Amino acid sequence: MIQHETHFVIEVRGNKQSVGYHDNRVPFITILPPIDHGDMVYSFSDGFPDQFGGDRGKKYKYKQLKYFLVGIAGNTVEEQRELLAAEFHRWKGDLEQVDDICIFGYRANFI
Repeated sequence: MIQHETHFVIEVRGNKQSVGYHDNRVPFITILPPIDHGDMVYSFSDGFPDQFGGDRGKKYKYKQLKYFLVGIAGNTVEEQRELLAAEFHRWKGDLEQVDDICIFGYRANFI
């Protein structure tokens, strides 16, 4: 389990099929994981983990992104956005961006 002090990651994997058209489409399944007030929920594409960079020009990878997200989860959403952008640019360095990047995050706020 990936965790950092009081925060930890619960991973929910979706269907293994593209969103675009292909011949053997099957319906997507709906997964409703338990979410508590104050939880951070993230959904992201493969763009950030697949980015080359660092000292050896390797991929960032999913595990490193999950550790980074759990490490910043206690910050405000605005601070997290800034920290993610800084981490991406630090990792990428002078290398070309290889893919589009989408990271969606929100803090659950139940009334």
